[in-house]
Amino acid sequence: MGKVRTSAFTVSIDGFGAAPRQSLEHPFGEGGLALPASWFFETRTFREMFGPGGGTTGLDDEIARKSMENIGAWILGRNMFGPIRGPWPDHSWKGWWGDNPPYHTPVFVLTHHVRPDLEMEGGTTFHFVNEGVEATLERARAVAQGKDIRVGGGVSVVRQFLQARLLDELNLVLPPVVLGQGESLFSGLDLPKLGYVVDSHVASPNATHVTFVRKPS
Repeated sequence: MGKVRTSAFTVSIDGFGAAPRQSLEHPFGEGGLALPASWFFETRTFREMFGPGGGTTGLDDEIARKSMENIGAWILGRNMFGPIRGPWPDHSWKGWWGDNPPYHTPVFVLTHHVRPDLEMEGGTTFHFVNEGVEATLERARAVAQGKDIRVGGGVSVVRQFLQARLLDELNLVLPPVVLGQGESLFSGLDLPKLGYVVDSHVASPNATHVTFVRKPS
């Protein structure tokens, strides 16, 4: 059975994984674009997924590339799918990524307002679920075919998986970015008490990459 992991999840050095006031114009919140822009947008991995190709190689690109490997299913919070709050006004919104999202697997979107499954190009199907993290994880395992399950965020979803000790591995990217406000990943979380320890840390000119693993009970 594969790992349950959060990989290449960017957090500011003051602990925020997203800026406040997400909107269509500000997918990462106001000022939050600095998080992925600081290390990810220039990598070859990002450019191959979303741009004209090219891009940088090296440690940041290696981390980004490995984060996308061996994934059988994704789990996302609703805010990772789009900026719409409350009941869906209709089903016209299909995500931030166009007709061919980068997931290429089943994706389970946690939401209080379910909607029909959405099949996209490239093998991505969005399933909108209101079953809690443990039940959603079991659904993801059923379709992952033994591969890893990536919990992609946002902050609230990662926190829920950590609190429930469901993550096997947490890989954080810490660029020299200060947000000052937003969604805090660490507030109220006692990672050592939950059984998470630092397994490795490496640094590029753009960010420090820290990996936590969960110790056996």
